[in-house]
Amino acid sequence: MRKGTSRKLKMEMRETKFCDLGRRGYREVWELQERTLEKLKEEKLNQKPGNHYLFFVEHDPVYTLGKSGNEANMLIGAIQLRAAHAEFIRVDRGGDITFHGPGQLVVYPIIDLEQFGLGVKDYVDRLEEIVIRTIADYGIQGHRLAGATGVWLEPQSSRARKICAIGVKCSRYVTMHGFALNVNTDLNYFNYIHPCGFVDKGVTSIEKELGHPVDFQEVKEKVLRYFSELLEMNITMESAI
Repeated sequence: MRKGTSRKLKMEMRETKFCDLGRRGYREVWELQERTLEKLKEEKLNQKPGNHYLFFVEHDPVYTLGKSGNEANMLIGAIQLRAAHAEFIRVDRGGDITFHGPGQLVVYPIIDLEQFGLGVKDYVDRLEEIVIRTIADYGIQGHRLAGATGVWLEPQSSRARKICAIGVKCSRYVTMHGFALNVNTDLNYFNYIHPCGFVDKGVTSIEKELGHPVDFQEVKEKVLRYFSELLEMNITMESAI
């Protein structure tokens, strides 16, 4: 098979529908992810060509706790949660507790890793690299931290702070959940938790590092471009889901 033909077939197998969901509640999008994952798994089992999906969303304020997380890392109770206009939800991803809210770009890839030639570890590494390259465009140097999935700034110092949390779930190598990049996020919400279970590390955002808000749409476009480059996705726009 010619090289050009092989690449064309690969890109066809990696056709990914992109949908910007705007601002939505967490449970609604969680259900959307589960439906999409089950559809892709069924197509895979029946050896039918299925579409991969990439969802971008801003959530209403919500704290989510991963399946192996410790509820003690949630530092406020139900009454204080209501006062903060936030929810608390246990979820089926990896990782501990984190916050999602306005000004944060949450990205949910629903893809078959086997079609991309990736294992779970390599996939998480690509997600981290997408964020590292995105924030580098704003002059921010992101790093990995051994034993702590996500993207960090100055990870080996006393000022270590996380700018992006990552938590994924895979079923038959089909993924759901993803990452949350703090862009113009209200970081005060993180004062009510031990983010990702850490008591000795902080949280930051692009806005905080630069000292001013950034164009949220521009950040989305950068993230989308790096998904296309690093996962060799053939991305098509989907107007609504």
